[in-house]
Amino acid sequence: MKNKDTTARTIQAGFTLLEMLVVLVIIGLLAGLVGPRLFSKVDESKVKAAEVQIKMFKGALETMRMDLSRFPTEQEGLSMLFSPPADQNLKSRWRGPYLDEKVPADPWGNPYQYSFPGSEGQPFALYSFGADGKSGGQGIDADVGYLPPQ
Repeated sequence: MKNKDTTARTIQAGFTLLEMLVVLVIIGLLAGLVGPRLFSKVDESKVKAAEVQIKMFKGALETMRMDLSRFPTEQEGLSMLFSPPADQNLKSRWRGPYLDEKVPADPWGNPYQYSFPGSEGQPFALYSFGADGKSGGQGIDADVGYLPPQ
């Protein structure tokens, strides 16, 4: 009779292919249920980020207006928030930069739109075209900001 302590037993641990497939199917089902909800939150957060950036730009434009006694023209655009104007008369009164960095793209990678004058009593229009990058739209494709005259 052999002693049980001296007998070497090999135990193989691991998963079978079937167990792995079951786990992958479960993960796929969870991703299918949770994924769309997470992606809709990402889209909503991009809209909020655009709204916050536009409000920040508006504050910077208002500060610049106090220094220059006017808003930038459409040709000068938002670049005047970071770079001094070419006009020497304005350059002497410019106290910028009014932003820490150059004007970034909107959360969807498109440039912000600026026009002067604005609509409905607004001195300027400052907006993003939204997720689709086109004028108009609904939901996350809607334009965000201080919109131009229609």
